[in-house]
Amino acid sequence: MAKKSANLNLRKASTAKKDEFYTQLSDIEKELKHYKKHFKDKVVLCNCDDPRVSNFFHFFSYNFEKFGLKLIATCYKSQDMDLFSKNESERAIYLEYDGDKNGDNVPNPEEIGIKHLKGDGDFRSAECIELLKQADIVVTNPPFSLFREYVAQLVEYDKKFVIVGHQNAITYKEIFKLIKDNKLWLGFGFTGGAGHFINTQYENYATASDKKKE
Repeated sequence: MAKKSANLNLRKASTAKKDEFYTQLSDIEKELKHYKKHFKDKVVLCNCDDPRVSNFFHFFSYNFEKFGLKLIATCYKSQDMDLFSKNESERAIYLEYDGDKNGDNVPNPEEIGIKHLKGDGDFRSAECIELLKQADIVVTNPPFSLFREYVAQLVEYDKKFVIVGHQNAITYKEIFKLIKDNKLWLGFGFTGGAGHFINTQYENYATASDKKKE
């Protein structure tokens, strides 16, 4: 798909508040390999994905021993295994993974703690903020329509983060100020300046902004 067309789809989706974008594992691997030393002995929170199908959760859980970390992941209005959840549940879950127990170096279901939230898993909720407070680093693909609000929360709680954003986000005055003040900067970037996503409405999305803060 041409980059121009892909970015147009992203803008349309953002306007329509269609935020169910799932980052491809290959893009995650290419970007996060640069930050391995920063994750050592840290608590990592992925708070904008369904953890059972999130490629961020997959990446960290399967590389757990290499990175040495504790992993927490939350979802929004979902208790389903369906990748494209309709987000209709009024309650959500979160998962915790603190390492391999049976020696096969694979995050088996019985080794992953599944816990129920009281609410819907919105990152702005009080219980999700409590999980945020536990985290050293946040890594996820936040809702594009709430990108500014999401980043503002991370800054408010003084969190380090590596998050995926649409390339137009750098033009937002709130985001541009953080870049100008050297509090947020672009990552190494996806191949060709484009990351690819899957969604129920469109097949391929592309974005040229992978934001990070150290």
